[in-house]
Amino acid sequence: MTYAELVALVQQYLETDEASFVTNIPTFVKTVENRIYNEIQLPALRKNTIGEFTSGNKYLTLPDDFLAPFSLAAIDPTSGLYTYVLFKDVNLVREMYPSPTTQATPKLYGLFDANTAIIGPTPNKNYGAELHYFYYPESMVTAGDSWVSINFPSVILYGCLSEGYRYLKGDVAMQTVYDEQYKEALNLLRKLGEGRDRGDAYRDGQAKLKVS
Repeated sequence: MTYAELVALVQQYLETDEASFVTNIPTFVKTVENRIYNEIQLPALRKNTIGEFTSGNKYLTLPDDFLAPFSLAAIDPTSGLYTYVLFKDVNLVREMYPSPTTQATPKLYGLFDANTAIIGPTPNKNYGAELHYFYYPESMVTAGDSWVSINFPSVILYGCLSEGYRYLKGDVAMQTVYDEQYKEALNLLRKLGEGRDRGDAYRDGQAKLKVS
């Protein structure tokens, strides 16, 4: 489903093309997208980038669209060997490697601030840094579509109908219908993202549903 198709459907379902309502449809869409992205851990919300651990520098700059870490690996520049760096609290990284002069292959990292990770020990040479992380994809309002709108359009549609009908201050019974349709679609998406897509997942912190 494209954004243009979604806008047309919302107006048809709710039987209104009133100017202020149409003007607010982008807000409905972005609200629903953010709700979905914060409720379900979808693999489509993960991104991969290659950066660099700099020799003698115990900090790593994070991407501008970084939200939360998934995994981080140090890549040896000579052998190409991957060493996965474990995500820990900043306090533990500081306690384990209090001196920045202690240099070796990175073993631990923590989120120092919104833009920077602290590394322990300090890298002893320039390693590649492969970071998998969670991010917010561009909204379909500006991109034209999204992974969710293409692969699971019902959850976007019913979410927007729920938001739109609430904006119109419709009757409670019909509002409940739209809310329930959205919840049902969201649960089906959750079974995909946190069930079938999780197969053999074992990492701590990953939501995982058992599906038959």
